[in-house]
Amino acid sequence: MQLELTPEQQQIRDAVQSLCDRFDDEYWREKDHTHSFPFEFQKAMAEAGWLGITMPEEYGGAGLGITEAAILMQTVGNSAGVLAACSSIHINVFAPHAIVVHGTPAQKAAILPPLIKGQDMACFAVTEPDAGLDTTHITTRAERVPGGGYVIHGRKVWISTAQHANKMMILTRTTPIEECKKPTDGMTLFYTDLDRRYVEVREIRKLGRGAVDSNAVFIDGLPVPEEHRIGPEGRGFHILLDAINPERVLVAAEAVGIGRRALAKAAAYAKERVVFGRPIGQNQGIAHPLAESWMQLESADLMIWKAAALYDAGKPCGAEANAAKFLAADAAFLACDRAVRTLGGMGYAAEYDVERYLREVMVPRIAPVSREMVLNYIAERVLGLPRSY
Repeated sequence: MQLELTPEQQQIRDAVQSLCDRFDDEYWREKDHTHSFPFEFQKAMAEAGWLGITMPEEYGGAGLGITEAAILMQTVGNSAGVLAACSSIHINVFAPHAIVVHGTPAQKAAILPPLIKGQDMACFAVTEPDAGLDTTHITTRAERVPGGGYVIHGRKVWISTAQHANKMMILTRTTPIEECKKPTDGMTLFYTDLDRRYVEVREIRKLGRGAVDSNAVFIDGLPVPEEHRIGPEGRGFHILLDAINPERVLVAAEAVGIGRRALAKAAAYAKERVVFGRPIGQNQGIAHPLAESWMQLESADLMIWKAAALYDAGKPCGAEANAAKFLAADAAFLACDRAVRTLGGMGYAAEYDVERYLREVMVPRIAPVSREMVLNYIAERVLGLPRSY
């Protein structure tokens, strides 16, 4: 469990904070308003080497652990860009892990350096409209073709950055679920070109995070060479499991960063805003909820570092990673909600930014896994209760 940063980890936090400070609230407010992808921020992060923080050194990465990646993403989440900033680089930090562990040397050499340098932008295509969290029932299929390779047909939903991505990591079915011994069998993972001759991308209008697109993706006959398959055919779901716990830890870290930023803005306003001859922060009705949010965020933060330490040590961390995501998302949401209400009418105004934080912090409560499924996991896997679904 991490209570204090090492000098090296503090250097990471300081360097990332310095970079993020170049992109202020005005920059992100405009990106959100115009729905413009933050290419300038993403480029700066790539040039500084942060996109490869967990990637092997021989491919241009830093070779560090999920703990350091969580420090990176929490610092980004605590910046003016909040979740939009995190989402613009999020996939580079966790998704290539499946390639690092299961890819061939040739695949790693071809895939990882362009991701680390920011030359390639990938999207992560798993969720489907008729399957949702029940990944075993995806229907996107990859069919073998004469002469080798595959052709993919299907549709995906809530795919971030697909408007601009040139690569796609996609989970498919290569064997119908009815023909598999286990529902988790028969799925295959690919990392391939997002060829828009065969892939239609439609942006989804949504509540927040306007700077980073979310999309429905329709795939009609996308040809995929054999060498774009990651790992053995039929083992795609199991390969993805290697990235699930790190993603939960990173999302939790991002959420705590966002919550802390909102809380700091609320506390500053509560000291300055005078009503009835006194600062509103002198009123317990204002002060106590903010104090409670500080405690909630700090408590969730401890679970993040526990989960990250377990993962980096190669120990089971499913319960801790899920709990960190659950606790952090809830604490961050409450902090942002309280920030808006502390600022009152100004909290509803775009120029004060906390309304943007609130809209964006909704996402960690929903994705990559819902609160209810986390509760199901803890009830079944930790407490040993009967499965409810």
